[in-house]
Amino acid sequence: MADRTILHCDLNSFFASVELLDYPDLRERPVAVCGDPEARHGIVLAKNEAAKAYGVQTAETVWQARKKCPELILLPPHHQRYREYSKKVNAVYGRYTDLVEPFSIDESWLDVTGTLHLFGLDGRGLADRLRRELREELGLTISVGVSFNKIFAKLGSDYKKPDATTVIDRTNYRDVAWPMPVTSLLFVGRTAARLLAPYGVKTIGDLARMETSALTRLLGQQGARLSEYARGLECSPVVPAGQQPPPKSVGNGMTFRHNLLGEAQVRTGLELLSDTVAARLRRAQRKAVSLQVTIRDASFKTITRQQPLPLATNLSRELAAAALELVRASWNFSVPIRMLTVTAQHLIPEWETAEQMDLFSPDSAPRRERLERLERAVDVIRDRYGKEAISIASLSRRGQYVDPPQDHISFKDHES
Repeated sequence: MADRTILHCDLNSFFASVELLDYPDLRERPVAVCGDPEARHGIVLAKNEAAKAYGVQTAETVWQARKKCPELILLPPHHQRYREYSKKVNAVYGRYTDLVEPFSIDESWLDVTGTLHLFGLDGRGLADRLRRELREELGLTISVGVSFNKIFAKLGSDYKKPDATTVIDRTNYRDVAWPMPVTSLLFVGRTAARLLAPYGVKTIGDLARMETSALTRLLGQQGARLSEYARGLECSPVVPAGQQPPPKSVGNGMTFRHNLLGEAQVRTGLELLSDTVAARLRRAQRKAVSLQVTIRDASFKTITRQQPLPLATNLSRELAAAALELVRASWNFSVPIRMLTVTAQHLIPEWETAEQMDLFSPDSAPRRERLERLERAVDVIRDRYGKEAISIASLSRRGQYVDPPQDHISFKDHES
């Protein structure tokens, strides 16, 4: 059976590139997009190549960035415009295949296996054509990875930037992909890398050579998946947006390295779980109407409690607060907790929600809008630079007693 031809297209410095369309004279100068250019504590959301040369990094504060680059020019973000350009870019991709799967606002996979012959091109040739068309039509550049599966295609788009094509195929993946740091592989974050390091796993090749059974013991089912990724065995299809049914529940469960004891530790665990659930809700463009918490103690006794939420939400702090309220009402904090699961239920499209004005807090709606913008900005940073790029301050010491979470998304009614 012939290999597929999968492209991963990654827009270069997307937010900054879109902003610079209106300021072409600034393209050679260091520019960063941040949430509030006037705030000393504002966060860098994106930067151009000139700013990168000074060491400016996404997710660092503006004052840190300006310490590295005093002449850094700051521009405010325009998220609606980014969404519009993302649609335009994906429309260009759609000229060549109907199998286009957006991975984030600035990244997409394309399966061109069945359409390459229509254009008389191979994978590299089509990638080069896409790069040229986006430059000429939209003024944006992309880096493209070409491979026989989605994971290696993404490695290729990350391999050389900006405005480049990299092919990783059966003949060269051991030479190109295996020497890369293990954190270059999709879904291998710093936590997983720390767990793998004592076993001598520093590169993707090290991961590929490690016994799958050992990886499974260390990382669970995620270990088996990562083994397949490293060895080039990943074969998931490219699924166009809108073809998968929306989830009916989104949950995140964790068995902790050490039992949680006391309200402070339980709160931290719930915040960690709720942070992931909220991000997944926003990715699915859903809000939760009710919340469920499952608690298991050291003797494996398990209880499940649920309640409706005051307002439909996909904000992590609101989910965490509701989860803590459920635990307070049903658990004695002097009893150690081995496992927690937070599940958002009865999901509705986020655009169908309407917030009733709180007569005692007339500014509550604008405040929630600000919080949504903040958490979506965090989503963008994590999509681009990984889950570990930015985290809740109270979770900065979570590694003392938690293992990597076991995420789950249910596409059927969640059973208690």
